[in-house]
Amino acid sequence: MNESSTVARFAMSSRDMEDGRPIPQPFTCDGVDQSPQLSWDEPPAGTKSLALVMDDPDAPSGTFRHWGVYDIPPGTRSIALGQPIGKQAVNGFGKPGYGGPCPPKGHGPHHYRFKLYALDIDTLSLPAIAKVEEVEGEALKHKIGLAQLTATYERK
Repeated sequence: MNESSTVARFAMSSRDMEDGRPIPQPFTCDGVDQSPQLSWDEPPAGTKSLALVMDDPDAPSGTFRHWGVYDIPPGTRSIALGQPIGKQAVNGFGKPGYGGPCPPKGHGPHHYRFKLYALDIDTLSLPAIAKVEEVEGEALKHKIGLAQLTATYERK
């Protein structure tokens, strides 16, 4: 599937933050760096798995990947606070799992995009230790739906 194809949209929300609003400190490097709770609506028909990517397109050196999760079962409707699910990819910090927002101090607010891809494939074909950008690259080839939540964080 390519970018120009029609992709179904579905909704994502969180009890821990609101779309377009600042991310609370506990979910950042200035807090306990814990992944937030996320939940979503029914993905489109034909969804065989889900993949989640969190990134920061405002990073000084280009898009920074904070979290990647893939091979999430299609019946899943949420990720609990601080709980791993699916297969965890290696983030931009060089570690598997979640790495919270940590923009340079004084750099202004950064936007953090939580993108949940509904996929037409059961399992992404990735190496055993996949990086977040590899997860997103493969997910884009198989996406049939997308849910997104964007929040901000600024360190002063």
